[in-house]
Amino acid sequence: MKSAVETLNPTRVRLTVEVPFEELKDSLDAAYKKINQQVTVKGFRKGKIPARVIDQRFGRGAVLEEAVNDALPKFYTEAVNEAEIDVLGQPEVDITELKDGETLNFTAEVDIRPSLEIPDYSGIEVEVDAVEVTDEDLEKAVEQLRERFASTSPVERAAEDGDVVTVDLQAKVDGEILEDGVAEGVSYTIGSGELLEGIDDAVKGLEAGGEATFTSELKGGSAAGKEAEVTVKVTQVAARELPELDDEFAQLASEFDTLEELKADSRKRLENTKQYDQATQAQERVLEKLLELVEVPVPEKLLEDEVNTRKHNLEHHQLGQMGLDLAKYLEIQGKTAEEFEAETREAAVKGIKTQFVLDDLVKREKLNVNQEELTEHLMRRAASSGMSPDQFAQAVVEGGQVPLLVGEVARGKALALVVESATVKDTNGEVIDLDDEEEETSTEEAAAEAQGDSEGEGEEKAEA
Repeated sequence: MKSAVETLNPTRVRLTVEVPFEELKDSLDAAYKKINQQVTVKGFRKGKIPARVIDQRFGRGAVLEEAVNDALPKFYTEAVNEAEIDVLGQPEVDITELKDGETLNFTAEVDIRPSLEIPDYSGIEVEVDAVEVTDEDLEKAVEQLRERFASTSPVERAAEDGDVVTVDLQAKVDGEILEDGVAEGVSYTIGSGELLEGIDDAVKGLEAGGEATFTSELKGGSAAGKEAEVTVKVTQVAARELPELDDEFAQLASEFDTLEELKADSRKRLENTKQYDQATQAQERVLEKLLELVEVPVPEKLLEDEVNTRKHNLEHHQLGQMGLDLAKYLEIQGKTAEEFEAETREAAVKGIKTQFVLDDLVKREKLNVNQEELTEHLMRRAASSGMSPDQFAQAVVEGGQVPLLVGEVARGKALALVVESATVKDTNGEVIDLDDEEEETSTEEAAAEAQGDSEGEGEEKAEA
């Protein structure tokens, strides 16, 4: 077999392959054997039909077609390996010449990973938010804790903001009560926004036994997205009572004996959260600077596939779980279809560029992923997915996603190298020394976030 490669553009090549006919022998034998098992000829046992009879009865062309279909993937893969190119997606194959007993010639056009020139990135400088916990931050955190330990007690008065009401609901569409539009004994905190739009105004001012009707767009169920006439009946009004901020509350809500100890611990927790957010912000901004330094051509077909995958995941997974369609989502977001398309394409471009650049760094720096690093990453991914580590690991293995997880860890390590060489200052002008553990976790997350949920789709090396 002889092959040659022609560069069409920085992300696409054409392979020209010439195969001597004798190299098709194994595939021809396999074709005759396969046809033997599929057809019957009077006077011959199944599977024992001579090749000349198959040629006479079914045509040599059918045998050649079967043989070529069997042989193409092997010869294509050999040509790719010989050319030492990193292909993306499926090739477009064109058989240019097929002469029985002489030769098979074909071309294959395919996208490839572009060759990148990554300059010195040690001069990257970024600014991040300073870690500052204000008294207002602390007060808000303690107040949220008080809310968690609030109690309720029934009151004989009209419902007000912040009260917890128990209600019965009935929804009608076009005058008909929905089968799944009736609910009794629903507990709702007025002002929380956790139920239907318009319910707050409807129940405020009602006492137990009071009833009101309002119109609202249903968020889920059989009539999701439709306008419904909703009747709400208040069966109980309860006032929320917050515990006093004292040592007794500290003992109730935490392992501490005094309120001061509780506040000190809350402040420390807020500082840790802000430090983690600061580290994540640093990774994201360093990554943006790195991408600005590198010219990264993006294969058009790969980009189109990535855009379509992101749109599919949003419409059929994320929005579907919320009972929304794309049109309603865009209405809520206040975006036009054109703006959504542009934003999706921009995110897809950034994701592809991020993967190309970080993968190039992984190769250049010879970064490897050990079992411990992979296990730690798997544990974090399992926690964020809501699955147990064993369940998540099983799903990853069964879905053939282990290489993708390895890639995520490796790219996180590559970004960490860049961050280590960068200068990170906060808004106060202080140089930030990121904690190693925080940096390792947040770099993986920053790299994965830039790549998006559909990371790796269409980018595996493909065989015809």
